[in-house]
Amino acid sequence: MGLFMIFRRKIYQRLLDWKNETRGTKALLIEGARRIGKSTIAEEFARNEYKSYILIDFNKAGDTVRNAFKNYIEDLDTFFMILSTEYNVKLYHRESLIIFDEVQKFPKAREAVKYLVKDGRYDFLETGSLISIKENVSEITLPSEERRIKMYPMDFEEFGWAMGYSQLMEYIKFCFKNKTPLDDDLHAKAMFLFRQYIIVGGMPKPMAVYLENDRDFEKADKEKRDILALYRNDIMKINTADRSRILAIFDQIPAFLSKSERRVTLSSVEKNATFPKYHDTFFWLADAMIVNECFNCSDPNVGLSLNEDRSFVKCYMCDTGLLVSASFNENEISDGELYRELLHGKLSINEGMFYENAIAQMLVAAGHKLYFYTHYNVEKHRNDIEIDFLLSNNSKLKYKIYPIEVKSSSRYSLSSLEKFDNRFRERIGGNYIIHPKNLKSDAGALYIPAYMTFCM
Repeated sequence: MGLFMIFRRKIYQRLLDWKNETRGTKALLIEGARRIGKSTIAEEFARNEYKSYILIDFNKAGDTVRNAFKNYIEDLDTFFMILSTEYNVKLYHRESLIIFDEVQKFPKAREAVKYLVKDGRYDFLETGSLISIKENVSEITLPSEERRIKMYPMDFEEFGWAMGYSQLMEYIKFCFKNKTPLDDDLHAKAMFLFRQYIIVGGMPKPMAVYLENDRDFEKADKEKRDILALYRNDIMKINTADRSRILAIFDQIPAFLSKSERRVTLSSVEKNATFPKYHDTFFWLADAMIVNECFNCSDPNVGLSLNEDRSFVKCYMCDTGLLVSASFNENEISDGELYRELLHGKLSINEGMFYENAIAQMLVAAGHKLYFYTHYNVEKHRNDIEIDFLLSNNSKLKYKIYPIEVKSSSRYSLSSLEKFDNRFRERIGGNYIIHPKNLKSDAGALYIPAYMTFCM
């Protein structure tokens, strides 16, 4: 195995919880974008927590294995004997794990989970991307004996662990909890680390290459371009009429995000395009977990999802490192000047979009669904309120919203936040400003440094 086995990931604890809580009564499906480390974590978990395991990679599984699912699911003694022989692994009652890797490539295996779990001999872990895409579920009955969890690229804390800064991460969490600023030198160190996170991103392979090559951004960039090419290739294989639209949106993500309001403008993709026409396009990209969608919430008073306005959407890239590589060509990156500007917060153009993308990425990894708010002023013929993100406490009884403004530079105005506060004060649980400076509390708002977002 490659060196990227070493990365510590938060999802490991969730795998342990599943094993201890369900005791073989449910299979677990890890879904996520391609190349984020699903197979790696599944195999590491199997190696550490079980007496033996079999990993069936459905990209490579031969006819013997595939036919076992077709012919012997009614005769599990034979079925397990075939697997055990084919992979040369002895299976132990209640002490072995069988992994279905890239299960979307062979939906029949996913359907078989129902019988395998009921049998009760072994535990079953599935990994997959594009799990709900129509062609991957069209002919199977989805098993109710399956628990699903989502996996994302590394968040900033996991990035910090990989870089060897576990104590700094603990200190950041301590300061967030106690609402105290960090020591100035450590704040500067954390911001420098955050800027590296923006450039390298949270994909395990680019991260490993970055570390193995003395923090070489250019080598990491090549790995990221390989991943972007893989995503485009996946899109090219889609057998629906949406293919060209999906590709058009995917290719335009940096262009959408570079505009000040960051929204998707379909007119730049196709003349007279409408959102209903593009609905499946966004569904595909979000389902592939290549993008993080952020919907407009037209009335934050009564619950964010109830007032989802899907005709306005922001499309963030699932990983900010990938966005950086998608935004610049290799020549722009090769002399290193771009990285120097990004690292020292001197990038005049586009810095805000990378910042905002990283914040979106961290919020999604922390379990939040993304919403934003915009208010159009008829008299002024323009939007007079733009709130980057809205979170809610999801409470039915004491429903509160938390507006978030993201500021990538040290100088900024908060006029949108003030107007929003005036409109919805009764509903607001707290205002957040995410900025490059240290933590401070002021006039009912909490200003937090960008790297602290993972604590929210």
